[in-house]
Amino acid sequence: MLNQALINGKEVSEDIRGKLRLEVDKLAEQGVQPGLAVVLVGEDPASQVYVRNKEKACHDLGYYSEVHRLAADTSQEELLDLIDRLNRQENIHGILVQLPLPKHINEKAVIDAIAVEKDVDGFHPVNVGNLVIGDESLLPCTPAGVIELIKRTGIEIPGKHAVVIGRSNIVGKPVSLLLQRENATVTMCHSRTVNMKEITRQADILVVAIGKANFVDASFVKPGAVVIDVGMNRLDTGKLAGDVDFESVKEVSGPITPVPGGVGPMTITMLMSNTLTAAKRLSGLA
Repeated sequence: MLNQALINGKEVSEDIRGKLRLEVDKLAEQGVQPGLAVVLVGEDPASQVYVRNKEKACHDLGYYSEVHRLAADTSQEELLDLIDRLNRQENIHGILVQLPLPKHINEKAVIDAIAVEKDVDGFHPVNVGNLVIGDESLLPCTPAGVIELIKRTGIEIPGKHAVVIGRSNIVGKPVSLLLQRENATVTMCHSRTVNMKEITRQADILVVAIGKANFVDASFVKPGAVVIDVGMNRLDTGKLAGDVDFESVKEVSGPITPVPGGVGPMTITMLMSNTLTAAKRLSGLA
């Protein structure tokens, strides 16, 4: 095992939340309480767990929280009307519509309807565009959490070769852009990539977000590389597994994230950070 250390997402997350609490106290002195509205359409079990966790995080940090639980047959028009109301609601600084949405609702239309300055998921086309050109924007939560975890390993990102497996709009694309912003040399791999292992074995930093349980084994990994596993897969046994075969990879990698307890805790913490940033900007305190 080479310089191997577990990257503890829970510990990093708690450290960041401690700093957020201090900022919340400062804002309270100026009469501002960060406010987050979460909208859940339907009864997807995983989504219900995520929403409860977000609600709990708001409570723990002293945020104002609204959760709008809508029936699965809610029309797109009704959902857009709710978003319009939340856009105009002064005590709400962040709006998050839990994905996936029922098939009869156009996901893009819903994301586009959220006010850019309240888009704490970082999915609005304007925020995505600002990310691409390097302007100030609210960053997608999971990719922002990934960058934070890499930095906490002590590795210097500038000049390193980072390889990202996966090209989704939620993780793969934005994390590659953020790594470029940190001056890494970035290669993206995906389902059509030829000779993937040859590419991944060159990576100083390997980020895996492909959605296949235990897809990456030790043969993909350069000795000593930082490995960030964004995957979250439920096995037939009921256990959670990442996209990385942790037991084999940890024998060759450098710092590595476990599943659970790695990237997962960071996503909601970065959402809380985005909501605080939005509250400061909308209140003229940024």
